[in-house]
Amino acid sequence: MTTPEPVTGGPTAGDAEFRLIVAECFGAEVPTFQGEGPSCGHPALFIRLSRCNLTCAKCDTKYTWDWSQFDPRKESAKRSVADLVAWAAFSPVELVVITGGEPLIQQARLVPLVRGLTAVGKRIEFETNGTISPAPELVVDGVRFNVSPKLASFGVKETKSIVPAALEAFVASGRAAFKFVASTVADLDRIAELADAHRLAPVWVMPEGTTHEVITATTRVLADAVAARHWHFTTRLHVLAFADARGR
Repeated sequence: MTTPEPVTGGPTAGDAEFRLIVAECFGAEVPTFQGEGPSCGHPALFIRLSRCNLTCAKCDTKYTWDWSQFDPRKESAKRSVADLVAWAAFSPVELVVITGGEPLIQQARLVPLVRGLTAVGKRIEFETNGTISPAPELVVDGVRFNVSPKLASFGVKETKSIVPAALEAFVASGRAAFKFVASTVADLDRIAELADAHRLAPVWVMPEGTTHEVITATTRVLADAVAARHWHFTTRLHVLAFADARGR
């Protein structure tokens, strides 16, 4: 596979043959919203890619990587850039969220996808765990990164989940917000340490939980301390609205 040319326009014939390992696409046939972060509440299309480089115990999309519980042959399929662009272009929704798993594992193939989506008037948000630096061809107008570094309390070793060079690359891009999942005030203290050490801003905090009861309770635990730090706070709208139903 050759290295894609810099993003300058729509996908070429060669680009259209690039194929991505996709878990699911949703938001076109049954409308939904971006549920988290700076665009919470915005109508959105979702392209969820399969595979991840972390194995977080509290991950809520294990069907993208945990093959001890899920069958990759049933949970993922290869789809071409041309197919994905056509799917998104059919919808009037402007925002396309590319998530995972960890989408930047496949970022060489994402370059032509971004080219195609922006050419048909879409804006793009990547949901990424922040362990892989973005390719320069992805740091372009119309693209933002919601970077969600995972704390040890999320069930992963920070020696794997916190990659300073990658975080610095996202900071330097000027196109990133840093969204942390938290359950306790102690988590907020750790977020503050990371934000100070790596100059992460803006910081968004999201309560952990996959039910409205847990999210509400955790919100109340965290709200005063988040406000005191002058950080942004986001809920998980898709959980509150759709009970964390897959594909919503």
